[in-house]
Amino acid sequence: MYARLLKTKARNLLERLRDYEDDVLRFMTDKDVPFTNNQAERDIRMAKLQQKISGCFRSWEGAYLFSRIRGYLSTSEKHNVTSAEALNLLFNGKFPEFMTETV
Repeated sequence: MYARLLKTKARNLLERLRDYEDDVLRFMTDKDVPFTNNQAERDIRMAKLQQKISGCFRSWEGAYLFSRIRGYLSTSEKHNVTSAEALNLLFNGKFPEFMTETV
């Protein structure tokens, strides 16, 4: 019997790029698809960091509130409102302009 040869990480990557070429290069034909998924990674990084530091969230409510705050700040930054400005508005009982606009 022949033993199956193990593939290297580089070979596995090459095969995935070949097999999913349309998905990998979609950003070139669809302007709504970003070049990287770094924004998605940045959005979850703080939650993962919190888990790493504390080991976990103490309650579901704490995790929920953390997610709401991070979501608010992330959305604000996507609309060119700094985190400091977004928090300042919030603590003064106001909302950033993008939240009050009607469609």
